[in-house]
Amino acid sequence: MDLLLFGIQGGGKGTQAKKLVERFGFHHFEPGSVFRAMAASGTELGKTVASFIDQGSLVPHEIVMQVMSGAIDAVQPGKPILFDGIPRDAEQKHDFDMIMQSQGRDFRCVEITVNENLAIQRILQRGKEQGRKDDQDEAFIRKRMGWTKEKTQPIIEEYRAQGWVATIDGDALVDDVHTRIVDAMEKFGFAVR
Repeated sequence: MDLLLFGIQGGGKGTQAKKLVERFGFHHFEPGSVFRAMAASGTELGKTVASFIDQGSLVPHEIVMQVMSGAIDAVQPGKPILFDGIPRDAEQKHDFDMIMQSQGRDFRCVEITVNENLAIQRILQRGKEQGRKDDQDEAFIRKRMGWTKEKTQPIIEEYRAQGWVATIDGDALVDDVHTRIVDAMEKFGFAVR
């Protein structure tokens, strides 16, 4: 079974994803990292992706779905995937659900909730440390968070109505958050050791 991680930027998804990948052997699919690598590649598609990132715009739906579908195809059969930050809106959810169904992949979701101001401070710090321009502008960060709440929250609620979402308080120590996620996974039927 695959796992979807939801939460606002700076909410600790990346940290928890890394721990889950190490512990359970998930293949990690995080669109932001994939697109940053593509932007740096210098290919034609990479240049197109870079133009959206540099403007602070979202990468178009068609490109996101093409890249995600290719990533799923590249994963060896039976290996679980951790989706970090996708789907983000209703259009992505529609195509994501269709792709997952056609591949016979079942999934459950974990939503990590955190204090927004704390998350912003984390992102600004990360932006300084990693030199990421998109993480150094507070107004832009707030805009992204607003977009996430407006577009992604309805998706989470749809999955929640199916009984597929566990909400975890992310305003705790990293290991405590990890333990809560693993407990939720166990309730969903993941094989946890």
